[in-house]
Amino acid sequence: MKVPPNVVSSAHLISEHSVELSEFEFGLIVAKNAFDRWMSRCMSAAGEPRLTPIEVSLLHHVNHREREKKLADICFVLNIEDTHVVSYALKKLINLGWVQSRKEGKEVLFCTTEAGAALCEQYRQIREQCLINMLKESGLDNAEIGTTAQLLRRLSSLYDQASRASAAL
Repeated sequence: MKVPPNVVSSAHLISEHSVELSEFEFGLIVAKNAFDRWMSRCMSAAGEPRLTPIEVSLLHHVNHREREKKLADICFVLNIEDTHVVSYALKKLINLGWVQSRKEGKEVLFCTTEAGAALCEQYRQIREQCLINMLKESGLDNAEIGTTAQLLRRLSSLYDQASRASAAL
């Protein structure tokens, strides 16, 4: 029986020590692009077609638990190294009326406006209607999704460590 070729985007990177990691990386690339497209289209269906995937992520995180957040904490939680990208995106969200900011000493704190919170809720409803209903019908197991989420977090820490190591070369 012939073994199917590995599904990878860069065969030259395959290591004899872990073909699976190359397959994972290809799956991650494809999944990230699909997830980015989903976030943009879901947000567009919710009524806001002008947001990039990073802006959608930031809006949801700023809205998370209805608490004000500092720029550094937002970047830390979302694992975004470039604070300028986040700062620019937050300014756009402020200009669109979805987020507001206030100064407290030297810190700037961000939170969603009522309109921003309502937009997040509209996104949630569309997510339920389109994505969660498909999930129920797909036969995917929620426990397996949870296990995969844990694996992604563990692998992200390995990639972070490898990034630091490569920066030291």
